[in-house]
Amino acid sequence: RAGGITADEAQRSSSLNIVGLVGSIDNDFCGTDMTIGTDSALHRIVEIVDAITTTAQSHQRTFVLEVMGRHCGYLALITALACGADWVFIPESPPEDDWEDHLCRRLTE
Repeated sequence: RAGGITADEAQRSSSLNIVGLVGSIDNDFCGTDMTIGTDSALHRIVEIVDAITTTAQSHQRTFVLEVMGRHCGYLALITALACGADWVFIPESPPEDDWEDHLCRRLTE
């Protein structure tokens, strides 16, 4: 037998079903609600935002947080919604040229 399979075994296993799972935090794979890794990445980001919010408030500072996501702003957008961010930059909707001035005006209002 030396590692081979019999004709009967080959007949019983004549079809092979394969399922592929996307392991991406970007959530940029079509046909899925959420890719593996997206939820855990979002959970960790929200934990970090909670941790630095106290520091930012105690020092009366504005903090800028960059999250991962190649060309997909899903994590940034959902984090902004979950944490109540005042501003979010995503690659799907790039900021206008004068975004710095607009942001500074908003911070002084």
